Parts: sequence; C-alpha cells; structure tokens
Amino acid sequence: MSDTGWPESVDVREVGPRDGLQIEAPISTADKIRLLDRLVATGVRRIEATSFVSPTAVPSLADAAQVAEHVLSLPGVQWSALVAGPGGARRALAAGITDLQLVVSASDGHSLANARRSTDQALATVAGISASVHDVGGRCEAVVAVAWDCPFDGRTPTARTVSVVERAVALGADAVCLADTIGTASPARVTELVAAVGRAVPHVPLGAHFHDTRGMGIANALTAVRLGVTSLDASIGGMGGCPFAPGASGNITTEELVYLLDDAGVRTGIDLEAALDAARLAQELVGHPLDSALLRAGGRSVPSGPRDDTS
Repeated sequence: MSDTGWPESVDVREVGPRDGLQIEAPISTADKIRLLDRLVATGVRRIEATSFVSPTAVPSLADAAQVAEHVLSLPGVQWSALVAGPGGARRALAAGITDLQLVVSASDGHSLANARRSTDQALATVAGISASVHDVGGRCEAVVAVAWDCPFDGRTPTARTVSVVERAVALGADAVCLADTIGTASPARVTELVAAVGRAVPHVPLGAHFHDTRGMGIANALTAVRLGVTSLDASIGGMGGCPFAPGASGNITTEELVYLLDDAGVRTGIDLEAALDAARLAQELVGHPLDSALLRAGGRSVPSGPRDDTS
C-alpha cells in the first residue's frame, strides 16, 4: 500500500463471459469467441470464461466445452470457470480448465435455489473438488455467494459468512471471493465483513465480487481496495446477475472500475479504450443497452474550445 492509501496494482478478473451472459438470451459460440478475443485485447489477464453447470438451468452457457477449447489456445491469460458441484468440476477439468471457482452460498435459501443443496451439503463438496483440482496442479477458489444478504433468508450474519469461509479454507480452498449477489451491501458493511474475514483467515487471498443493483458497487469496490483487497471481479458493460436470486442484476462495470483505478495511479494492465471497445461489442451481441455510464458518456476526452464561464 502506497502513502496515498492505494495499492500499486489491483488484479481485475473479467467475469462478463460467464456472469454477464448467464442471464442473457443465448448467443452463438462464434459470437462468444469474438467477445473473448476482444477482451483479451484489453490487456486483462484473468478471465472467467464460462460455467460448467446444467445446460437446462443455464442454457446460455451450454457450450462451455467449446468455449474452453478456444480460450485454452490463447496464451497470456489465466482462464477459469465457475462450477456449482462435483459434476461441473469434472466437466471443467476434462475440458482442460484447472482454475475453478466453486460457489458456496452463505445462506441455505440461496444454496437450495442455486445448487439444490444446503450450505452444509455444498461445503461437503469442497474437499473432493479441491483435491481433484490440486491433483492436476490447479487452483480452487471458494466464491461465497450472498455473503451480505440473501433474497430468501434476509441479512446474512457476519459470523455465518466468516464460518463458511473458515470451513471452505479448512477443506482445501486456495482463495476466497466474497460475493454481494443481490447488490445490497454498503461500504460500512463491506468494511465489517472484510475485516472479520481478514482476521479469521489472514493468509488466504481474498477477493470481492460486487453488484451495482442499488448503485453501491463501485463505492464498495473502492472500500474493499482501501482495506487491502487487491482482487476484484468486474463485467464488461456491467452485464450480469444471478438467475437464481430474485432482483440480482448488474455487476460492477469493468471499464468504470478501470477508470477509477487509473485516476488513482493503480495499475490494472487494462487499456480503458480497448475495454470500451469490448463493451460496445458486448452491447451489440446482447442486443440491448448495457448499464455502463462510461459506455454512454465516453472516456476522458473533453470538448475543445474556450470555456464558457457564464453557464
């Protein structure tokens, strides 16, 4: 951390191809490949390419194996996939993706809706999945969904989320990502939970995944970074949401996060103009306007000419 309170760099994981597209009408594999190639051109070095989940439940990601085949031919990017259980993990590893995000919901209500198992049952899968991943030299990250609030069970007690984190780590998770699945967290609550998790598992890499459903996403990301979190998820154009969490929408926007961090002198390795270009393509492919304010307003360019001080 520098004297200004900012870290020298933040590791941004692009989740648009998975979290962004999972709630959209299916687009072709060829169009996904166009978007993935455009994202690589931004300079981002971690991309969640897809999810190995039931194609019936999430038809937009039914082509996970084909997507994996393409991305693994592209060097210089750490490709990952999200899974919800052992079956998805086996499919992902068979497709060659060894960096897995395993979802474990902090509430039973969301866990049952998302994975048809309780939180305890989901945690019971961590040991086997992490062992399989480690056997091939991979990495297993526990994504703790509804870490702050659940659309079914209400507010998630901090102690419960911390307990889920501790158990996932004890069972073999290499890293943890706290997810504000329905976008209800605020900077004060982010501070409370990040501090509590940091005390509980101080040597485990901690990331965060924020939604901007209620306009708090970037503020929460800023708070997390100030607390020492240097791994953040973001989605190009602000696409995304959880199909199994009523009211969930809108990840924090990759280009807006980069804009913020660039101005603070924090390195991300992502070129802002290239990110805006990727966001324009994403908007074209999904066929409707995306939530990115930066996409609507443009980057840092300002009109030339004399200033009008009378307005």
